[in-house]
Amino acid sequence: MRIGILGGTFNPIHLAHLRIAEEVREACSLDRVLFIPAADPPHKPVAEEVPFAQRLAMVEAAIAENPAFAASDLESHRTGKSYSVHTLEILRRDQPDQELFFIIGMDSFRDIGSWREYRRLFPLAHIVVAARPGISSDDPQALLPVAIRGDFCYDVQSKTLLHRSGNRVIFLEETLLDISSTRIRRLAADGRSIRYLVTPAVEEYVSTHGLYRDQKRF
Repeated sequence: MRIGILGGTFNPIHLAHLRIAEEVREACSLDRVLFIPAADPPHKPVAEEVPFAQRLAMVEAAIAENPAFAASDLESHRTGKSYSVHTLEILRRDQPDQELFFIIGMDSFRDIGSWREYRRLFPLAHIVVAARPGISSDDPQALLPVAIRGDFCYDVQSKTLLHRSGNRVIFLEETLLDISSTRIRRLAADGRSIRYLVTPAVEEYVSTHGLYRDQKRF
């Protein structure tokens, strides 16, 4: 099976997350996309300290109608920071016969040199980079940290970066939906509608549980 991996705080999960997952699923012929909420993100704390269980519940609600999407509580079973390399190692160990596709945004890819043990990401999974309009990927190798550029060659036919492990870095242009979880939290804090930014199920969950109402302005 070909499995997509989409991680994040999902605080809350919104329509842009879902659309990116769907477009990658289609473009890469994935059998499933696994959404993995971070339990303890390494770069910044979870805004409003929304518990993992509630963020997972919102993911489950958001994807309930798509049989190709699944949610995972993997991060809640580990101690320490939720580093992507450790998550991928667990998935590779537990599912050795699966072909993994790790989905990240272009902004994250350009900063990948700051990630924990980033060199080890590439042998563990294909990296699918959701490229953004206005951010050029005409010279893909120039986007890599200098220290690892020698580990890749550019495959002209597929227009991907080929890692020496055999895995690829795949650049995809996706539908640009300018939606952010930060904006959604601010709207909810002001008592304004978040409809059409999240699914109806997530909108109802946020309302029912009173999430983000006491958020401080920033």
